[in-house]
This record gives sequence, C-alpha cells and structure tokens, in this order.
Amino acid sequence: MESKAILKYARITPRKARRVIDLIRGKKASEALITLRYMPYRGAGLVAKLLKSAMSNAEQKNSHVDIDKLKIKIALVDQGPVMKRMEPRAMGRANVIKKRTSHITIILSEE
Repeated sequence: MESKAILKYARITPRKARRVIDLIRGKKASEALITLRYMPYRGAGLVAKLLKSAMSNAEQKNSHVDIDKLKIKIALVDQGPVMKRMEPRAMGRANVIKKRTSHITIILSEE
C-alpha cells in the first residue's frame, strides 16, 4: 500500500530542496522526521511538513497501517515555474532576478 503527498509551487529553489531530500531518501518515515527536525536548512521544515502529510494520508487510506513500518519509497524534487523580476542597475540597464519554485513529491510504502 502506498501513500503520496505533493507540494507544488514551493518557494524554494530545487537545488536547495534536493539537498534535503537526498538525505532522507530510502529511510523509515519516523527516522526521517527526526533527521529533518535537527537539520539547519530552510527546506527541512517544508519537507518535514510534507512527510507528515504523507504519513497522515497513509493512515487515512488504511486505518490499520503501522506508521513505524512506513518507508520513503520515492522522494523527488522537480522544477516549477520561474518568476522573473527586474532589478534596476547603473546607466539604465537592468538585471533579471529569477525566483525559482519547486514541486516536491514524497511516496511512502510499507516495508
């Protein structure tokens, strides 16, 4: 039995989110939550919230599922749309600031 949670349009760059996701991929869900709690990265909070959502989805789908046996089967980060903003520079020029977004997916399965 699998459960899934997706966070779309997260205002974090995919590169920074992948740094967090790579550390929890393949771990048990409860172990990954403990790992995320003590990570210094901003993306850890987003991923922890998403992981809790996936665990709740598993419990909602099947009431007799054991939360301690859930394992992260698939965890991936895709790039979302990029917001482009202009920043004025000297002599009438402009720089483009790219505000990147991410789509984060976590799929849990029982061992």
